[in-house]
Amino acid sequence: MTDATMNQEERAALRDTVRRLFADQCTESDVRRIMESDSGHDPALWRSLAELGIAGLLVAAGTGGSQLSAVELELVMEEAGAALAPVPLISTAMASVLLDGELAEALAAGRTIAAVALLGALDWTGGSNVRIEGGRAQGTARFVPDAGIADIFLLASDEGVHLVERASAGITPLPTFDRTRRMADVRFDGAATRIGDGAAARRARDIWLVALAGEQTGGARRIFDITVDYARERHQFGRAIGSFQAIKHMAADLLLEAESATSAARDAARQVAEGAVGKDAAVALAAFTCADAFLRCAKDGIQMHGGIAFTWDHPAHLYLRRARSGVQLFGDSRVWRDRYVAALDAMQREMAA
Repeated sequence: MTDATMNQEERAALRDTVRRLFADQCTESDVRRIMESDSGHDPALWRSLAELGIAGLLVAAGTGGSQLSAVELELVMEEAGAALAPVPLISTAMASVLLDGELAEALAAGRTIAAVALLGALDWTGGSNVRIEGGRAQGTARFVPDAGIADIFLLASDEGVHLVERASAGITPLPTFDRTRRMADVRFDGAATRIGDGAAARRARDIWLVALAGEQTGGARRIFDITVDYARERHQFGRAIGSFQAIKHMAADLLLEAESATSAARDAARQVAEGAVGKDAAVALAAFTCADAFLRCAKDGIQMHGGIAFTWDHPAHLYLRRARSGVQLFGDSRVWRDRYVAALDAMQREMAA
């Protein structure tokens, strides 16, 4: 299957459409309402995204999808991250490259939600202990996003991809710092059907990294914009606080962080879409660059706001919570720096061979 590509004008139209949808159906009050729900998921918003073709962004055209690439996925995730959208976009993107046939069609239509657990060497949390032997999955996968709302589970490792029905999964919701993204430990004890190989699992891992990098980039840019607007409006000692040199320097540093994240995320998306020789290095670079940038923008944005940002009613803490949960999903930045160096070494050896 060859992914379709959009030109710049089409991508701009896609971004505008998604942004308008989130502005209409994913306001801050909507996010706060979903935060307090049992599922942490907005089914109405998810239906709207499915109707737009976003749920099936990476699904093959022959099974009801748009068959677009990681580049368009990253673009959509920037808007989702800015809006803190409480929908299973990342899980669905991963599942899109693992499923086909009727399941892929149901995924694209928004009728089926799949949660994906990365295992073995692909599991950078290091906490999962699932074993698949004789067509059965046994053990626990940790920190699985969207597990509570999933209809099926996909277990992806270097050994292959296996599908497990919800009836064979015991779900333990986890108390999370970020109420806009729910995670759970999932204990498996039942039949596991092999549906793909290790290459498909690694492709899903790359899609995960691109999607999360895009989300973090969007979040970093949004909290930067919120902070700069506040610095323009808030007056102290007879002048806008944004005119003070210390605030100017902090704002400039945050802009640099947001721009660095944007460059890293979009380059990773392009290289994954093209299957470029440097994609492993690109996704590793995006992993630590975007995670660090979002966390820095969220933390310093709160500091620049002052006391008001520590209140529950202000949105700044929502972005800090999402930034922290992203670090939990990505893993420690130091690990990804090591992987970046290793990927560069491997790429240089491959090019020299």
